[in-house]
Amino acid sequence: MLTLLGVMIGVAAVILLLAVGNGSAQQVSNSIDSLGTNTLTVRTGATGSGGGHAAAVSATQPVTTATATALQDAGLGHVGRVVPEVTTTQTVTADSASETGIDVIGTTTAWFSVGSVGISSGQAFGSSASATQGAVVGPTLATELFGRRSAVGQQLTVGGVPFTVTGVLAEQTATGFADPNSEVVLPITTVQRSFTGYGAVSGLLVSARSAADVPAAEGEVQVELDQLVGASAADSPFTVTSPASLLQTRQESAESFTVLLGAVAAISLLVGGIGVTNVMLVTVTERTREIGIRKAIGATRRSIAAQFLVESGTLTLVGGVFGVFVAVIGAQFPIDGTRPVLVLVSIPLALGVSLAIGVFFGVYPALRAATMRPIQALRSV
Repeated sequence: MLTLLGVMIGVAAVILLLAVGNGSAQQVSNSIDSLGTNTLTVRTGATGSGGGHAAAVSATQPVTTATATALQDAGLGHVGRVVPEVTTTQTVTADSASETGIDVIGTTTAWFSVGSVGISSGQAFGSSASATQGAVVGPTLATELFGRRSAVGQQLTVGGVPFTVTGVLAEQTATGFADPNSEVVLPITTVQRSFTGYGAVSGLLVSARSAADVPAAEGEVQVELDQLVGASAADSPFTVTSPASLLQTRQESAESFTVLLGAVAAISLLVGGIGVTNVMLVTVTERTREIGIRKAIGATRRSIAAQFLVESGTLTLVGGVFGVFVAVIGAQFPIDGTRPVLVLVSIPLALGVSLAIGVFFGVYPALRAATMRPIQALRSV
């Protein structure tokens, strides 16, 4: 039973850890998709391998709202909208409820159409002067501040500045430590005036006219930005990235992470296999009389070896089946904030490996039993 338990833990660990790696990869993919498949991001700074255009020097040119305006007015053929975005962290209060460390996004109304985050109820804050005190909140934050009441039309303060909730964002999938459903979206002019100042913004969101236009739009944006500051592609202070480049980099990291987890889990199976060898050797010693009697009445070495191989294989296979059940149940619960996603091929693979381990580590005990001489086996009892 203890050996079966060791195999069960090993199989469950392999399946569960691969599921965690797969779930992490899917979360990364979802986070990239949330930007929109035809959305580019512009940041200040050099790019590493895997995204945008190479840059060799540190950033000296900030991204501002003027940069967004110039890029929009350039009339680039594959570019649709250019949206500035500035972020900060503030305390949000409503009635007697207060939440600290809330992400605040300052942007324009085009942000809701460029990205893939929609509004589930209410509307955006608009573009009129009276709408500058409007706010759109995430669904989790709306519940924390207003309970079951509708958040639309309610009053709240962000960093001590009063706002009226005009809409609630659609629910998004959490992909990291920060909860995207606990953020506030405000007009960029209000955020700059009240919190960040009118200097650099956090970045720009640029929509290509279609998903097929993303590579061309990425090149156009990079060239136009470099021309605005008189920089060459080699020393560009801007980083332009697309969902495709981000996804490729993140997927490579996620795949490496999954392989590492699988390797760690495989060690558990190896330990279980060593336990099988130990138990089967003890079994051969304890069943010496049985082996002697079988040989005395005509059992061949092959039949004796096959008996012990079948026993060790069955032991690990049964442990593998129990391990699969444990893994399937465990995959229903989040692990460290990650929802495991079972890799279906890992189930028969883990069962096959557990059976192979039983046979492999049972060979030596089986051969030891098969090579016993009947007279010696009978005299040893």
